[in-house]
Amino acid sequence: MERRLAAVLIADVVGYSRMSEIDEEGTRIRFHTDLHELFEPKIATHHGRLIKTMGDGILVEFHSVVDALRCAVKIQQQKAERNAALRPEQRMLFRIGVNLGDVIVEGEDIHGDGVNIAARLESLAQPGGICISGTAFDHTVHKAEVGFSCLGEQQLKNIADPVRVYRVLLDPSEAGKVVASRLPRRRAIILATLAALLIAAAAIVFAWQWPFVPQRPSVAVLPFANLSSDAGQDYFTDGITDSLIADLTMLSDLDVIGHNSVFAYKGKPLVLADIGRDLGVRFVVEGSVQRIGDQIRVNAQLSDAASGDHLWANRFNRAAADVMAVQDELSRQIAEALGLKLTQSETERITHPPTANLEAYDYYLRAEQATRTGRRSRLLEALALFDKAEALDPGFAEAFAADAHATAYVWRSAYDDVLQSALARKRAYEKASRALALDSALSSPYAVLAVMQVVDRRYEQAVTSAQQAVSLGSADAEAHMALAYVQLFSGNHAEAGAAVDTALRHDPNLSAINRYTAGLVFYLQRDYTKAIDSFERARDGSPGNGDFVTPLAMAYVRAGRLDDARATVAEGLRFLAGRDSLAAWRISNAHFRNEQDLAFILDALREAGLPEWPFGFKGNEHERLHGEEIASTVMGKLLRGKTEPSGSPALMQIERDGKAVFRSTTQMVTGTVFVNGDMLCEQSENAFGRADCGPIYRPANSPAETSYAYVNSTKVFYFSPVK
Repeated sequence: MERRLAAVLIADVVGYSRMSEIDEEGTRIRFHTDLHELFEPKIATHHGRLIKTMGDGILVEFHSVVDALRCAVKIQQQKAERNAALRPEQRMLFRIGVNLGDVIVEGEDIHGDGVNIAARLESLAQPGGICISGTAFDHTVHKAEVGFSCLGEQQLKNIADPVRVYRVLLDPSEAGKVVASRLPRRRAIILATLAALLIAAAAIVFAWQWPFVPQRPSVAVLPFANLSSDAGQDYFTDGITDSLIADLTMLSDLDVIGHNSVFAYKGKPLVLADIGRDLGVRFVVEGSVQRIGDQIRVNAQLSDAASGDHLWANRFNRAAADVMAVQDELSRQIAEALGLKLTQSETERITHPPTANLEAYDYYLRAEQATRTGRRSRLLEALALFDKAEALDPGFAEAFAADAHATAYVWRSAYDDVLQSALARKRAYEKASRALALDSALSSPYAVLAVMQVVDRRYEQAVTSAQQAVSLGSADAEAHMALAYVQLFSGNHAEAGAAVDTALRHDPNLSAINRYTAGLVFYLQRDYTKAIDSFERARDGSPGNGDFVTPLAMAYVRAGRLDDARATVAEGLRFLAGRDSLAAWRISNAHFRNEQDLAFILDALREAGLPEWPFGFKGNEHERLHGEEIASTVMGKLLRGKTEPSGSPALMQIERDGKAVFRSTTQMVTGTVFVNGDMLCEQSENAFGRADCGPIYRPANSPAETSYAYVNSTKVFYFSPVK
């Protein structure tokens, strides 16, 4: 691990989120204009190196801290001049922090306490101002045309020792001055005490007046109880709950908690006050559904979570064929009880049924229930049920959207036994496109497209699709997590973190796969406490799934818990029957735009003991074939042998032009084969269409009737050429 002393400058836009809400595109354009016309020329003039931008943040490294400070001063002075010519709403202000400290170097990136302290200093700076550390001050005092105000030692977040902090005085009249904090210590303490008393008094007044102050309502729709005698009707009851959540989520003036968090309460005793506190909501919807023959009975009530008072209740006795009309009335009456005024478009979306075909709707609800299990056997069932719903109603947009989401999950998880990768990819694209053709206001198809586009390394398109998903589903946690995934793999860690934070506000109990994504975001942000928590929740949310066990090891390594990391890798390998490996991680995560992000993951997993190849295969380098030897051994040959660890028979036919097919008792893959350096590579539509490469050995202890061993991310194949 390379370390060096560096001067670090971090800049950040003041109030960027607020400005983006008002004018997202204009704000982004102004930021990039400042970056290219102001920051980059000044950085070059002062011999700095732009490391990266992080959303609205900028990270720069200098060899000289004097150059770093002078660059920061020139940027703030010139930015002030630019802002003077603009209207107030067009002005963009930056805070800047400068530190001189030790940094860790990984490729083109830097991190460590030297960077973290600069980030904390930036947050202390005034809008349009600069804060520097004591180490930076010691080397720059009297070397720049500025003054300094000493703020004393400050305890910075996640920094063990206090740091001396200085505010840079940019007024020319204060150049050369070094002064104490603008408030004498005693006076500051007195004013701080008075301020605290005023805040406390205001809080008391606010609490007393709270029932009379307009609040943005927040609601949790708890899983309706299935009162039918048939437990198999759970899918129908859950479907009504989910449809109500989806309808209420469309309303712009209402915060609604997502599916995963509310369904954690299914079948459990309900204490409204606890639910309100745990989920951060003021209102709770409860209900029950009873389906008897062709009739349904739906009871629902809206309650104040804190007091338990019922604000609204109703009972619906209808024919089962009227279930969608019941859902429409439920949504509208709850909105009215909450005092919401619906826009015309919101009213139209709620009152527009997703389908008029009850049989199609029933298949759709069954498919959704099967999808939520995440189990491979149920996913195959779900895809067949979606097919039936779509055949009965080719205009059922929500069915196509849900189908795309489930199929993308299969593809993303590489569940080839459910649907081969190439077919899953094609189906997901087609279903998402069909859903949008039927209803362009749906958010989930855009989220599906975004994830698939980023895996295809079409980063700009992926970000655009994810942002469209969030725009259409501002309260949809799945849309925000799709944006987090896209921004993560695009290298925009700050934006990914912001998207995770938003998703957690709407659904505090994310699904296992979304917890895994959140864990990766926190891990690459070097917040290992949050990463461990997210990975543990992912593991616990999908018991027995090794795919969500191994990731925890990387965070344990970075947190210094090496024994836990190694035990976790061993547990993951047991669940995955030895199939997991660094090679598998490398190929399934090859869409990281920044190679150092993937390297930071692989290095930790390697330290935790994850083997390079599946089933713990280790080759002897003295027995390894090189490029020309590989070509003469396999090209134009039939390779007959067996796969490990089962010893099952397998064949691989490779034509001279590279066309190839591999067959075993569990797998058949067609594609092309080529030699790349000292590796044999298989290119197929599996493995996300990426070349899966590995070495060939002539092991001394090769199993009977075999002479060679070929290994890649998915197999260990012992073989002998037949011709």
